[in-house]
Amino acid sequence: MTTAPLRVEEIDLTDERFWAQPWQRKLDALALLRREAPFASFAEPEIFPGQPRGRDYHAITRHADVVAMSRQADAFSSAQGAISLTDLPVELNELYGSLINMDDPRHAQIRRVVSRAFTPKMLARLTDDIVEVAQQLVGEVAADPAGEVDLVARISSPFPLTIIMRMMGIPTDRYDEVLRATNIILSGGDPEFMPETDNPILLFLEAGQSLRQIMLELAAEREASPTDDVTSQLLTGSVDGERLTVEELASFFILLVVAGNETTRTATSHGVLALSRHPEQRAAWAADVDGVTPTAVEEIVRWCSPVQWMRRTLTRDLTYDGHEFLAGDKVALFYGAANRDPDVFDAPDRFDVRRSPNPHVGFGGPGPHFCLGANLARREIGVVFGELFRQLPDLEVVGEPEMLRSSFINGIKRMTVRY
Repeated sequence: MTTAPLRVEEIDLTDERFWAQPWQRKLDALALLRREAPFASFAEPEIFPGQPRGRDYHAITRHADVVAMSRQADAFSSAQGAISLTDLPVELNELYGSLINMDDPRHAQIRRVVSRAFTPKMLARLTDDIVEVAQQLVGEVAADPAGEVDLVARISSPFPLTIIMRMMGIPTDRYDEVLRATNIILSGGDPEFMPETDNPILLFLEAGQSLRQIMLELAAEREASPTDDVTSQLLTGSVDGERLTVEELASFFILLVVAGNETTRTATSHGVLALSRHPEQRAAWAADVDGVTPTAVEEIVRWCSPVQWMRRTLTRDLTYDGHEFLAGDKVALFYGAANRDPDVFDAPDRFDVRRSPNPHVGFGGPGPHFCLGANLARREIGVVFGELFRQLPDLEVVGEPEMLRSSFINGIKRMTVRY
């Protein structure tokens, strides 16, 4: 697939070659689906050899539909594997069975407990860490005499992961292990992170088990000697009598370290790329950092949509906008496509750091599964760009970034910057 498709019939979102195309070609194809086939169906990906294929899935690409289906959580269920278009084997669904793969009432119960990690008071306590880590990482790059580095390796990747590890109390000597495991989980099949194997299920299990083991070890330490980190608070605290089991804490940690890391990492890289390609927007933000940061952060998240889709499964037969859905049908809510919907966004392909209003769904649609860590991600993105403006005012991207080949994460693997 070398050119942008001109007809809906030429689009195959299941074909991994589609996701290896340049970003703009993918956006063009999704725009075509949004205009002409908003409920188009595609074959379930064959991720796990030998696993029988399930039903096709429908690609939901219009903003209004993504919002409506997100709100109707009773009809559009997350419990059968929100992060996989393939029905996951039982052992994987259990390992990754945190909030993202639950429905109410259990989802609401767990969310109430873990939301204690994201209260305004907790975020205020984390701010010092966020500023310190951002200053350190950007400062190390600014002091590098090479004048040219891989932004992803030096800033985008270590920044949010370091914050999460500090937040949870994970020892720094486990950093490489955590990074390696999260890269496998979010690889989307990219061969750089997924070694050639006849058993990809085993690789995913090993990565998840590695993260689980780190948290189980830490939980045992914190139960014996609590500290002021989030792990201790979630182990010892309760809300309305509800508290997390150790296994639930481990699943939450996997979700946090994977999703929380990837959103900020991807947004930081794409934000630097967008500013480099739109110097007038960079100038506008740099001229009024405090005033523009709130809208600029939202625009970066809209623009890149770090998580490109989430799956929902129909719990019952349903007629929606003239389309007959059956119980068990799968839909993929394509946030990136919804965030370029011209019915909602004026000039949606324009990057505008002052865009307002900006009702994007980059943190998920409204409803019970809206991203719990959205405010943490917003603060991280705002802080790191403030440091980039302060310490690297002439930062620019050199050449083309190397994109992650994934339908799920709109990631950048490597991006050279010069300063």
